[in-house]
Amino acid sequence: MASSQFALLSQRRFAPFFAAQFLGAFNDNLFKTALVTIITYDALAWTSINVGLLNNLIAGLFILPFVLVSASAGQLADKFEKSTLVRLVKLFEICIMVVAAAGWFMHSLWILVGAVVAMGLHSTLFGPVKHAYLPQHLAPAELVGGNGMVQMGTFVGILTGQLSGAMLVMLRPYGVVTIVIATILVAVLGWLCSRAIPVTPAVAPDLKISRNPLGEIGRNLRFAAGNREVFIAMLANSWFWFFGAMLLAQFPVFARDVLHGEPIVFVLLLTAFSLGIGVGSLCCERLSGKTLQLGLVPAGALGLTLFGVDLYFASATYAGTLQIGATGLLGQGAGLRIMADCALLGMAGGVYVVPLFALIQTRAERSHLSRIIGGMNILNALFMVVAALIAMVLLRAGLSVPQLFLFTALANLLLLAILCLCQPAYPRAFFNWLAALCGRRRLVE
Repeated sequence: MASSQFALLSQRRFAPFFAAQFLGAFNDNLFKTALVTIITYDALAWTSINVGLLNNLIAGLFILPFVLVSASAGQLADKFEKSTLVRLVKLFEICIMVVAAAGWFMHSLWILVGAVVAMGLHSTLFGPVKHAYLPQHLAPAELVGGNGMVQMGTFVGILTGQLSGAMLVMLRPYGVVTIVIATILVAVLGWLCSRAIPVTPAVAPDLKISRNPLGEIGRNLRFAAGNREVFIAMLANSWFWFFGAMLLAQFPVFARDVLHGEPIVFVLLLTAFSLGIGVGSLCCERLSGKTLQLGLVPAGALGLTLFGVDLYFASATYAGTLQIGATGLLGQGAGLRIMADCALLGMAGGVYVVPLFALIQTRAERSHLSRIIGGMNILNALFMVVAALIAMVLLRAGLSVPQLFLFTALANLLLLAILCLCQPAYPRAFFNWLAALCGRRRLVE
């Protein structure tokens, strides 16, 4: 058994799987960000459609498969051997990137938009496999650490993919060629890593795949709702995606209009938040004593509210009016405080979400785990869509971006209260965890 979560990276049961999922997250965001960047800065060469509308359309189309296909993806992951599924998904990714290459060279926007939808489908198919794989290869004492590693890898992959996509496309006149080579190369590397993933037997080989994916969505959610503890954890997990969507969608405007920053300031905010999630996720193993420690969920939620509120007040003390870059932001106290709040928000999010994944993996019925993860992915997508709609309504009503941060932080406090009322195990575990930190009691769930 691994002595720590990092030791898993030297073991075949974890390392190839970790690399494949990291490269998938990286490539999704490399391709999507490159397309959005080139449309934003070279719009007239590609389309006459409003750029803002088109960028939001691309984001929505990427999420659409999560809503429509996650239930069926969960069925496939329960019925078939998982390492074979991963390899097939990675071959699909290579095909998508080859088609996208044709779109780049033919200067066809709609082929590229179609590739975005296909990459959303690729991620949808991989999601249930990703979270159902871990309980079949990790011991219970390794699940929290393993989930922390996967969450860290996912968000670092997202961040580095976004940064790479934005930078590579600007390497004129070879930006497009570089993007084509990079996306195909990363997809091939992901497939090579997937070939080393060990055999992972199907948990429900006799399952009959539904021919009605929309009907399967309702069946999945009804089945998950039958286990109250798991369903509440699914909803709490989806709230994190709501919270993150509310904040991250405002970062570009926040950086430009509130901080008067150049594009690098937006990159700094995104980097601080994403790396914070990675650090918080990795800390869960030590904070929990390698057990499923539900007390971390309220602790993380309190952090989301505390640092979200402080981000609002830090923004109010920011007095800069001239356009600034990275050194200008980091050279003043309010700017450093804002960066710290973004990083600590990410850390709190990592601490909040990792135990929820571990709970779902250990308390859900094993034969239905992939389908339950598929149902959770549907909820995640719906929560993000609702977050976008609420943000639009509040901004049109006159709220500023910092006030939207405050609204989200306070709404999170209300969510925490509801969670504790619906599932008293969370506050009990939280106070027990605090007592253990103070050395007065042994750490137990």
